[in-house]
Amino acid sequence: MTMPDDLLAHNRQLIDQFRADGGASMTNRPLLLLTTAGRRTGQPRTSPIMYVRHDDRLLVIASNKGAATDPLWFRNLIADPVVTVELPGESFTATATPLTGDDYDAEWARLVSAYPFFAEYQAKAGDRTIPLVELSRLV
Repeated sequence: MTMPDDLLAHNRQLIDQFRADGGASMTNRPLLLLTTAGRRTGQPRTSPIMYVRHDDRLLVIASNKGAATDPLWFRNLIADPVVTVELPGESFTATATPLTGDDYDAEWARLVSAYPFFAEYQAKAGDRTIPLVELSRLV
């Protein structure tokens, strides 16, 4: 599965803008850059992704805007969970762990309460449960 050229161009523009101004212009939503290793090539793949914080947790949402398939970055981190996270003012290596069970349910409820459009994405995704992934800083 490949991304449409317009989405790739949009993502490249977001990445360039984020890196140029340290994320200062990303005020309309919390955005980070997540770099995974391509599961086939091993090459670094960077994606701009919305994130949420809850207590001391940093979570990203593999919504793929409600598509029936997981985003490529999620498939990559399942193959290799060591990722690089870029937030405004900092960059670090992390381990990516998909949430499950009651933990998933509680965080999903918080997410949808704060950002109701994710419930719409889940409805569009059909049988696919949209993954939530915790990014834990490696020391």
